[in-house]
Amino acid sequence: MDIKSKRIAVLSPVAWRTPPKQYGAWETVASNITEGLVARGWDVTLFATADSITDAALHAVIKGGYEEHKDLDPKVVEIMHISEVMDRAGDFDLIHNNYDFMPLVFSRLIDTPMLTTIHGFSSPKILDVYRKYNNDCYYTSISDSDRDSELDYVATVYNGIDLTQLTVGEKRGDKLVFLGRIHPDKGTHLAVEVARKSGMELLIAGIIQDEEYFNQKVKPHLSETIQYIGPVGPVERDKLFKDACTVLHLNELPERFGLVMAEAMGAGVPVIAMDNGSCREVVAHEKTGYLVNSADQAVEYLEHIEKIDPAECRKHVEKNFSIQTMVKAYEKAYKKIFEQEKQKPEAQAQG
Repeated sequence: MDIKSKRIAVLSPVAWRTPPKQYGAWETVASNITEGLVARGWDVTLFATADSITDAALHAVIKGGYEEHKDLDPKVVEIMHISEVMDRAGDFDLIHNNYDFMPLVFSRLIDTPMLTTIHGFSSPKILDVYRKYNNDCYYTSISDSDRDSELDYVATVYNGIDLTQLTVGEKRGDKLVFLGRIHPDKGTHLAVEVARKSGMELLIAGIIQDEEYFNQKVKPHLSETIQYIGPVGPVERDKLFKDACTVLHLNELPERFGLVMAEAMGAGVPVIAMDNGSCREVVAHEKTGYLVNSADQAVEYLEHIEKIDPAECRKHVEKNFSIQTMVKAYEKAYKKIFEQEKQKPEAQAQG
């Protein structure tokens, strides 16, 4: 079966541009999937905002991300965007959905199979939708730990990152770095605690998603040695990693995948992560960083951070979390889906 002759529609979110200028994890992954498929010869149409950048065919009905254009109503934008790919479903052999649970409700109204990459369950309440359409759609998880026992999965496909945007510095930096959403789930306050107890400088980068949390748990501790520098794009992120001796990823809720961990290691920077959720699938303990269970343990492991080889971190990401590795895994998932779809008419005829 020459599956590369199949036409693929990649549905990206529209909170931000694809790829995003700064923050936008799902848009980043959707972009990497799209560009990776195109590079391997696939016929791909990306459904994203009109200002998106891609080598695929771009189809857009939304001018820009609703987080960047406050005149847009998110609910209206979302339904206009999602319904557009469904209106054109007959033009494609597979829809690769990166837009969570909402597109699933169209699955019984179209003949084109839909693969949904489940980037995480934002709430237990949305599981009802995934379970309802379990027999109508195909699912992949982004880690083995982030799965629901009642759902069927085609595969686990780890997110792939663009290693061309990450360079390994000639020497290790001397600062602690936190990069991610400023939110209780991500443990920004624990990174602050590690900085205060270790006496090391900390650079905090990312969007403030919880203003009250930032004002209560982070802002009071800002100083010359603990700085908040705001969101960063790919160029600024690479410079930030060159200042880092380690990236702190002390998430309080189970991590779904953790792009920042892969990005840090891709730049040769070891990660100290909470042993929670997918972190042990991404970080190789004592080889590319350390898995801990508390801020105090993170402080202890800072004394051993020099033992981690930056080249080993890079090799780990090249093998497991590159765009090429991810796309090859999705190609296997696509093949499995096409084979199952081919068997459906035969099963129905026999039934």
